[in-house]
Amino acid sequence: MTSDEPLSDEPPNSLRAQYEELAALSGSLAHEIKNPLSVIRMNMELLAEDFADSETPRERRALSKIDMVTRQCTRLENLLNDFLRFNKVRKLDLRSGSLNEQIERVLDLFAPQANETGVEIVRYLDHDLPSILLNAETLQAALVNLVKNALEAMPSGGQFIARTRLTRNGVALDLIDNGSGMDEKTAMKMFEPFYSTKSGGSGLGLPTARKIIEAHGGRIDVHSEAGRGTQFTLEFPTPPRIADESEPESASMID
Repeated sequence: MTSDEPLSDEPPNSLRAQYEELAALSGSLAHEIKNPLSVIRMNMELLAEDFADSETPRERRALSKIDMVTRQCTRLENLLNDFLRFNKVRKLDLRSGSLNEQIERVLDLFAPQANETGVEIVRYLDHDLPSILLNAETLQAALVNLVKNALEAMPSGGQFIARTRLTRNGVALDLIDNGSGMDEKTAMKMFEPFYSTKSGGSGLGLPTARKIIEAHGGRIDVHSEAGRGTQFTLEFPTPPRIADESEPESASMID
């Protein structure tokens, strides 16, 4: 049986509604878990203060267990926060802004850490770069994650390059490090939710960054070689010029 109706990649309305309901439910559940978890962590910290001057072996064992529970509570809280950020990235309020300004702020934020670990930050920013439509808060969150990962890949120092440039359809940001790099298997799975090669990592940082970039109408690509480094390329469209922008004001006035 054939049909003349065009095929669509969009899910049926019922499936979309179920997905949105599940996303809202999981977000609410995460919030509900955070509250008692915060209470548990706070009370464990108070217990740690009570055992701070432990003298007997039994008290020291108790303090060790308290510290372990506190660390796990903190890890779960970080996981929930990452999940909530991942879950809420849908439609963003985008406004005209400078991509150069956003990456400059993030690089300035990490400059002290880079100096301490011997990483040289090199900036090749095109000062004639046109504006793009962006949401400053969420885009900076994505850039923070990418820059943080790059610096963590160079614990013994290295070079990190941030480069902006024009493309055929918009603008691009290249983030290049000469750190540890990734093998092919890791590179293929790095954007999968909850996949992480870091001890205690949530595996949601890079998937959230990709969702944020895609919510800006952009895309993210990665090229990496183990032992040689990684390059992330973020591409964003430039908004079309407003047709009436250059016309005299009186031309649009009607008496």
